[in-house]
Amino acid sequence: MRKGIHPEYDYVIFRDTSCGRDFRIRSTCKSDQTVVWEDGNTYPLVNLDVSSASHPVYTGEKRQVKAEGRIAQFNKRFGNRGSKA
Repeated sequence: MRKGIHPEYDYVIFRDTSCGRDFRIRSTCKSDQTVVWEDGNTYPLVNLDVSSASHPVYTGEKRQVKAEGRIAQFNKRFGNRGSKA
C-alpha cells in the first residue's frame, strides 16, 4: 500500500447512548472526545443512537419511541382541518 493516502485505522470506543453499552472496535472514525477503556488506555469516543445492543431487530424487544414521527406531529397539530364530512 502507498503511504499517506489511507486513513488511520485504529481502536475506537463506540457508546450506545440509548442503553449505555460500550464497544471497542477498530475504525477510521475520528472524534474529539476520549475515554479511558478497561485496559487503561485512552481511545477516541463516538456516541451512537442505536447499535446492535439496543435495536429491536437484534434484541427482540419492543420499545416505546420517545419522539413522535413527523406525520404524527403534523396530525396532532392540524388534525382533520381539511377534511369535509
